[in-house]
Formats: sequence, structure tokens, C-alpha cells
Amino acid sequence: MEYMKRALELARAAVGRNSPNPSVGAVVVKDGRIIGEGATLPPGEGHAEWVALREAGEAARGADLYTTLEPCCVEGKTPPCTDAILAAGVKRVYASITDPNPKINGRGMSQLRRAGVEVELGQGAEEAEEMYEGFAKFITTGLPFVTAKYAMSLDGKIATFEGDSQWITGPASRRLVHQRRRASDAIMVGINTVLRDNPRLTARDDGDGDAGRQPLRVVVDGKGRTPANAAMLRQPGRTLIATCRASKESTARLTEAGAEILNFPEVDGYVDLDTLLQELGRREVVNLLVEGGGTLMGSLFDHGLVDKAWAFIAPKIVGGRDALSPVEGRGVGLISRAMSLRCPQVERVGDDMLVTGYPEARS
Repeated sequence: MEYMKRALELARAAVGRNSPNPSVGAVVVKDGRIIGEGATLPPGEGHAEWVALREAGEAARGADLYTTLEPCCVEGKTPPCTDAILAAGVKRVYASITDPNPKINGRGMSQLRRAGVEVELGQGAEEAEEMYEGFAKFITTGLPFVTAKYAMSLDGKIATFEGDSQWITGPASRRLVHQRRRASDAIMVGINTVLRDNPRLTARDDGDGDAGRQPLRVVVDGKGRTPANAAMLRQPGRTLIATCRASKESTARLTEAGAEILNFPEVDGYVDLDTLLQELGRREVVNLLVEGGGTLMGSLFDHGLVDKAWAFIAPKIVGGRDALSPVEGRGVGLISRAMSLRCPQVERVGDDMLVTGYPEARS
């Protein structure tokens, strides 16, 4: 498992820079030592197995290859990894999980077995499944994997009754959020968050200094109320404003400020989120991080569009009947119909608690 752990480390370190391809790590081992390693490069460049085998060179003959995902066996922007493995003379291949891509999904391993390569699946499978959950949804449905992230006080508030929200959680939680942003293809917020907080929505290293790759910023803004001097419009990266009733004047003003304006169907006075997610899928957004506010979160949960929840809970009491809560929307009338989280996990992040899980359909 030692070598697979290294492969998983390589894969995690590269998450975000190679989307829409999955971030894979690979290690070539011979005589008890690593002779080559690598991670998936940006689209159109080498896959992890190819990078590791190139580093190993001729020494790869008779070696073992550890990879976090089943090697591909189809021609894309790069040649099949299975061809490179066979040409290198690798003796054994250890893969964490099979590739969820319907074009592969076990065929790569079968090809290697038929050619006489020993194959083993399962090392590091649990971590790999979590790492590729977004890719698995995207490659099978064409839709992004939606993670709803919010931070709240112990009494369920995301801001005071005067609208102050900085900072509910501590530095450790904020650093973790920036790591998640760097791993995401897009960040989505609602217009109320823009008007209240004027966020930059950038991925920053350790909370300070812009990282090189910036996720697409998506603002759900039915009427085109985003200010032309919004902080996000002066940041590196692109901003998409999803609207359904923006005036020509608003559209022109925001376009001049550097935003892309896209009109969507209207449902009950709001942007049709199903259509918006389909558009983001067409733009190869694999992992979508939603950061609020309560109206947008409520709509996503009401319509069953959230794949994973990330809830930071700070040990603070805010109070106030008019203070905002993280999830609004229609909700439920009975506790028995409340949405439960599957596979919930709780961890401490600095002084805060982080609860993660997968929302199940309401009963």
C-alpha cells in the first residue's frame, strides 16, 4: 500500500490543473524502489502512466505500476495508456478502481490481462472513489458534481441581523475552502451574496495571494443586479452571470465590465437551475462549488440538485430572529420529510467542525 499512497498523493496534488480529465497519480516500482512517478498533465498532454513510464525508461521492463485509476485503453488527445504499459514491458499493474468512463470501465484491465500483465484492483479504493466522484458523475451524465458549501454559527446563522458575516469560521477553515476552490472548475453564488458580501471568489494560496488557475465564477442573478464595480470583476479569471430577466442596459453595463451574460429560462421567477447546470456541463465544468446564499442553496436542495454537502460549524452563538440561515427555499413541513445525509463524516478544522455527506432524496 506504500506505493499506492504515493500515487494518491501525486493525484491529489494535481487536482484541478487537468480538468476535465481525472487527476491520476502513477508510480513505477522495481526491486523495492520507485524508479518513475507522475501525475496527469493538462488536457492534451501526457496521462500519469505515460509520465511515470517515461521517467522510468528502460528500467520499467519487468516492473510494477501503481495507478489510482484504471489505465485508459481508448485513443483521445493522447494515445492509450495500456499501449504504453505493454510497450514498456510492465509485469504487474495495481489500480485503485476501474474507470467510470463507459468507454473504458474495465476494458483497460481486460486488455492488459489478455496480454499477460498481472492486474490487481482495490488498493486505496475508498480514497480514489471519493477523489473521482465528480468525474464519475460528469462522464456518465454530462452534468457537474455539485458541492454545497456553507459556514454557519452553532445556532445556524450565516450572518448577523445587520448582515455582517466576516468571519464566522476561523483561518484553518478558510484555508481548506481555498484548497477546495482550487480543485473546482467553477464557483457559484446567488446575487444576494454578491450584494451583501462583494466577494472576490478567487482561489488563493493560504488565503493570501491569487493562485495561477482560477475557477469560473458563476453568479445566479435573474434581474442583472450585479454591480459593474463588483470586486470579482476586477479579479483574474472569468465571470458568468446567469440571468433570466436582465434589461438591455444591465446586460451592456456588465458586459462592458468584463462579465459574460447568459440568459436562461425562468422558473417561478428564478433562473432555471437545471438548464444552468446543463450549460456548465457543456462547458466541461466537472466540479461545481456552490457557496450560497440561502435562496440559491434552498433552491438547489429543494430540487435535489446537490450531490455533496460541506457544512462548517463555528463555536459561536449569533442569535437574532432576522439573522440569515444557510438554506432557505421551500423546505419541508414535517421533520420526517427532512433530507438526510448519507455517509456523514465529522472532523475538526481548527476551532470549527466540518460535517460532510451526500444528501438523499426527501422521503
